[in-house]
Amino acid sequence: MCITMSTNKTRNMLIDVARQLFAKLGVANTTMNDIAVASHKGRRTLYTYFNNKNEVYQAVVENEMDQMYKALQSVANKDIPADQKLILFFYTRFDAIKNVVARNGTLKADFFRDIWRVQFVRKSFDRKEIQILDEILKKGVEEGTFEMPDTHAIAEILHHALKGLEVPYIRGQLNPANPANESQRENIAYLIFEGIRKKKEETIF
Repeated sequence: MCITMSTNKTRNMLIDVARQLFAKLGVANTTMNDIAVASHKGRRTLYTYFNNKNEVYQAVVENEMDQMYKALQSVANKDIPADQKLILFFYTRFDAIKNVVARNGTLKADFFRDIWRVQFVRKSFDRKEIQILDEILKKGVEEGTFEMPDTHAIAEILHHALKGLEVPYIRGQLNPANPANESQRENIAYLIFEGIRKKKEETIF
């Protein structure tokens, strides 16, 4: 068990060193030797865990996605009404992206631009995010807060909508996670909830 923990610690350290180099130098300008030197580990140790730079890069991206997932899962575990949970999910997701920006250098860094292009790396995260959204929507339907024909289909639509908002958020054109941007928060909430919130039955006199 101690060997396993030590192995995981070394691998995670190599991943973090590589992440910092990718953010600073760009993926193309970073070599396996750079990673070995910066981590104070020999090339032999590095190649024990990764066969090439592409594998290191994939591990870095997967690690960033995992951090985002943990943040979203913490929201899913909260015991609050579904409508509150859904909007908190959105704001938490924006905050998670902000953390990725802060951790990985400027928007011009190759690493940060590429992290959103590598779709095959994101597939696992995408599936898990859709599952969380589906569970929140189902809870809302059960509570009588939401109304929709297919929660999974709506979860997929919301997921793709959130992905589409990543670039304008990164460029500073959108920042609803900031409490100061009250109008953006209100508009997003209106767009979401007026579409899926269960409509009250009109009373005809």
